[in-house]
Amino acid sequence: MSFLIIEFLKNILMKKTGLLLTYLMIILLAGSCSLFRNTSKSYTRVTPLSDTTVLREGSLIYALPRTMFTIKVELERTIELPGPYAGYADELLGLRNVILHENENWMIRSVSVSSHEEADPSEFYVIESNTQMQSNYLALRKEGLIFDLYPRTSARLIDESDGKEIDVSRFRSFDLGSDEYYRVQTDTVYKRVSVDEQFIRIPYIVEKRKKLSDAQLAEKAARRLMDLRDGKFMILMGEANVFPQSTAAIDEINRMERELTELFTGKTITDIRTFTYSLVPEKRMEGAEVGIFRFSELTGPEAVDSESGMPVVIEMVPERKTKDIAVISRGPADSSPSGPSRVYYRIPDIVNVKIRLGDETLYNSRKLVYQFGTVMQLPANYIIGR
Repeated sequence: MSFLIIEFLKNILMKKTGLLLTYLMIILLAGSCSLFRNTSKSYTRVTPLSDTTVLREGSLIYALPRTMFTIKVELERTIELPGPYAGYADELLGLRNVILHENENWMIRSVSVSSHEEADPSEFYVIESNTQMQSNYLALRKEGLIFDLYPRTSARLIDESDGKEIDVSRFRSFDLGSDEYYRVQTDTVYKRVSVDEQFIRIPYIVEKRKKLSDAQLAEKAARRLMDLRDGKFMILMGEANVFPQSTAAIDEINRMERELTELFTGKTITDIRTFTYSLVPEKRMEGAEVGIFRFSELTGPEAVDSESGMPVVIEMVPERKTKDIAVISRGPADSSPSGPSRVYYRIPDIVNVKIRLGDETLYNSRKLVYQFGTVMQLPANYIIGR
């Protein structure tokens, strides 16, 4: 009887051990399948960067490019200063149409527009992935897919002059061209002196300096100018007693003749200055006239909000080459782990750029502008060249 009981207990223990092993095998298999499913389910999620975005370890941030214009305007400033003897130019030298009043005049010589790309602060995106991404789209720059960070500036209009202000005061001084500017006059005066209770008058000489008038100075300068011309003529014709061995004497005579002539005709100063304006195109500017600066022929460039001068405007008209491209919606499904893995990129559009001053066209050309293009999406695992 005891033998049967022992055999019965052995059978029960063997069955429980087998069930326990079976349970352990099932648990191990289930865990490995779950691990396999978790590791095989990979995703790449691209979301716009915002204040509420949580950056996890391994996340990648990139920005779409935007186009920035650099407008360079070359201006010519002309300043006219009258000479001190302008009123005697016709009488003494027969010169007409000389400068009689101080005058300043500006003109636009040329306008050029260059463009460069920079990161768009409003188009930052975050790439998250639980696996290694096999793609080379990060190397694309000019195509507008990815661009570096560190945007340079977000200012719309900045004027920078690379020309220094000319000091007109140093040109207003003239050498009056005379060898003397006053004359000494002598006069005999008397003083009373008491001698032996009598008063006598004793004469003595007094010298007085009298400044020459403008007419007298102009006459002296004109005479010196004519003497210089006569002397230069004699040297060039070989009639002078001493003939110079180099051109130094003729160059000095020409310099003195020019300075004496400017006493009657006046001086004309020409200054070339370049102003630089930076413009970030925006979609709201499409087809509109955007003021760059105001221009006056009397005072030159002025601020956009100035009341003087005429406005210099830029007009940007896109050709809409990308309008027929279908834009994939940026819906919530795109940002979910189970959604499609896509990367945003931007295709630039061709824009006709025209700069005008009133009815005069100063610049007309075509530029590629990213802001007027279309934002598209590219598969995250897409490899260029395959």
